[in-house]
Amino acid sequence: KKKGKAGGALGGVWGGVKAAGVREGHALKGISFVAYEGEAIGVIGRNGSGKSTLMRAIAGLLPAHKGAVYAQGQPSFLGVNAALISGLSGLRNIELGCLAMGMSREEMKAKRDEIIEFSGLGEFIDMPMRTYSSGMGARLRFAIAAAKTHDVLLVDEALATGDKEFRKKSEQRIRELRDAAGTVFLVSHSMKSITDTCDRTIWVDKGKLRMDGPTKEVVKAYLAES
Repeated sequence: KKKGKAGGALGGVWGGVKAAGVREGHALKGISFVAYEGEAIGVIGRNGSGKSTLMRAIAGLLPAHKGAVYAQGQPSFLGVNAALISGLSGLRNIELGCLAMGMSREEMKAKRDEIIEFSGLGEFIDMPMRTYSSGMGARLRFAIAAAKTHDVLLVDEALATGDKEFRKKSEQRIRELRDAAGTVFLVSHSMKSITDTCDRTIWVDKGKLRMDGPTKEVVKAYLAES
C-alpha cells in the first residue's frame, strides 16, 4: 500500500503584501490533492497559472492564507533549502548545499566529485557563481539536489534547465529518486519531459486545479486547449 507523502487543501495562497485600499488577490484557490510515495507528478499550466507558487507553498516557502499543506518529511525545493551564494565558487556552494541538505562532512566529500561530474561545469567549478550563466547555475543546483534522496523533491523547470544531454540525465535521476520511494514533483513546459518522466500530472489553470490524473490524459486535454 502506498503511503501519502505530501498533500494539502489550499483555500488560498496569497501572492503579495496587503496594504490599505489594495484588493487582496490569491495566486492559488481551492487546490486539494494527495501525493504518494514512489510517484513522479508532473505539474503543467501556462505562464502565470500558479505552478511555481504551488511548489513553493508545498515546500513551506509561502504561507497558505487558508487551508494547509501536510508532508511526511521536509519537502525540498530542488533540495537546497539554503540559497546558493553568488560570491562563492561552485565547489564551495556544493559543500554548503550538501551540508544544508543534512549531509555530514564525510558524506559531502564522498559526493563532491559525483556532483561536479553531473553538473558538467568542469573548470568553471572553481569560479564564483556570479560568473555563471543562468543555465550553469541551474545545472549546479539540480546536481546538488540530485545527490541525495528526498522524501519530497520539487523541481521547477525554470531552475533545472540545460542542454539536451543534461535534461536526459536529469530525467533519469528523477526516475531514480521516484523509484527510491521518494515523491517528485516536476514543473515543466516540455510535454515530452512530463510524459517520459511522470505517470501522473496536475494541470494548474488560473490558480485552480483544472485536472489531476494519468499523464497522457491530462497532457492530451491541455494540448487540446493550447
